[in-house]
Amino acid sequence: MDTVTRVNLAVHGVRVDAPVRRNKGAGPSDDGHLVLDGENAALPIVTDSPYVIRQGRVYEGRIDLGLVVNTVQRPKFYDLTTADGVPYEKIALLHGKDVLATTVVQTCIRYEEAQRCRFCAIEESLKQGATIAAKTPAQLAEVAEAAVRLDGVRQMVMTTGTTTGPDRGARNLVRSVRAVRQAVPDLPIQVQIEPPKTLSVIADLKAAGAEAIGIHVESMDDELRQRWMPGKGSVPMAEYEAAWDEAVRVFGRNKVSTYLLIGLGETPDEMVAGAKSLIDRGVYPFVVPMRPMMGTLARQDGATTAPASVVAEITARVGALLQEAGMAGDDQGAGCAACGACSALKAAGG
Repeated sequence: MDTVTRVNLAVHGVRVDAPVRRNKGAGPSDDGHLVLDGENAALPIVTDSPYVIRQGRVYEGRIDLGLVVNTVQRPKFYDLTTADGVPYEKIALLHGKDVLATTVVQTCIRYEEAQRCRFCAIEESLKQGATIAAKTPAQLAEVAEAAVRLDGVRQMVMTTGTTTGPDRGARNLVRSVRAVRQAVPDLPIQVQIEPPKTLSVIADLKAAGAEAIGIHVESMDDELRQRWMPGKGSVPMAEYEAAWDEAVRVFGRNKVSTYLLIGLGETPDEMVAGAKSLIDRGVYPFVVPMRPMMGTLARQDGATTAPASVVAEITARVGALLQEAGMAGDDQGAGCAACGACSALKAAGG
């Protein structure tokens, strides 16, 4: 699958009934989960998209694009309830065909409107009753064991809303990772955190059993950070750099990643330069088109996805840099880059 086609699908979406969808919560995109030529793909479900899926193939009008597509079916573990009475679906969700994802703490100290990341809806799913505020290590271990056993889950992602302590929520993840690894010792786990003020917690996450770590900055431009994520933007870039460097020291090169969102205002040259600086540090720049979800301030603002041509250019150039550096998302073992569904980087060689 070529990069341009993959990007067009990511930007323009597809017409299909997708049983497994994500339309709220932490993160920058609202998508249906598919398997596209064997790879996970999170694509917008758009009723007037030029692309339609018929009989397991992608068509643009009457043209068969030569891509085999399967929709991800509702997993069996969604039908179960924890020992303390919480539906498994409120604890963790299936992403793609084989990724279990959870937001361990579904509240964020930065969710007040003046501080909120404009592309994030972390507390909206909580308000709608689709999840619970805090998942216990025991609940996560129970759900992870069932998801592996019943649905063939092969990796797990744990993120969290930011908390008030100096660890910014990372200690909750230490306990959660440890519990899940005790229940399913061979399940690779990626953790996602803000840069902690206590950098030693990064080593604690690794010791608990995390395979990889995401420390997500979203933009390398301070002015854009202040505009799009005023709360997170108040964290100096120096803290991100220190956390990335410590994470690379602890987890290893290409076991650390960060989101870079296409469409916040940086030019292609600026984004590629930022991505190169991250690659030089050993950090994988997961470039993703920002697709505003329902309930976000970005959607309220009328923000739209960047043009497909811009997304394709940035993705192709970053993919080439990753290839040159010998950094592949698959090698991370777990996490967003390993899954690849929200980005077109795998099609571009990343």
